[in-house]
Amino acid sequence: MLAKKYRFHSRGGVNFTYKHGKTIRKSQIALVHNDNSRGFQRFAVVISKKVIKSAVGRNRVRRRVYEAIRAELPEYKAKKDCIFVIYSKDVKDMPFPELQNIIHNLLSLSQK
Repeated sequence: MLAKKYRFHSRGGVNFTYKHGKTIRKSQIALVHNDNSRGFQRFAVVISKKVIKSAVGRNRVRRRVYEAIRAELPEYKAKKDCIFVIYSKDVKDMPFPELQNIIHNLLSLSQK
């Protein structure tokens, strides 16, 4: 699980990132990112009830994405706020290496 330090703690930061951030969109996942002055990265995962109806399914996807982010964290040096928005229910049953590859690609595009 991703350490608490690297997660958002209020809606204010999330709303600011949505408002001022840039979006990179893939077919199943989008990344909204914005620079921050905190000296470390913060991440959030957002899944609508329209995508996955059950809370159990949404939480499972959230845990899987956080784990993929945790694996990428040592390589990700940019000090940014990042919000992953899930658009497809296929992420729930996607093989984990494929999910890691998507997360890696999104994070590498956000560093440019």
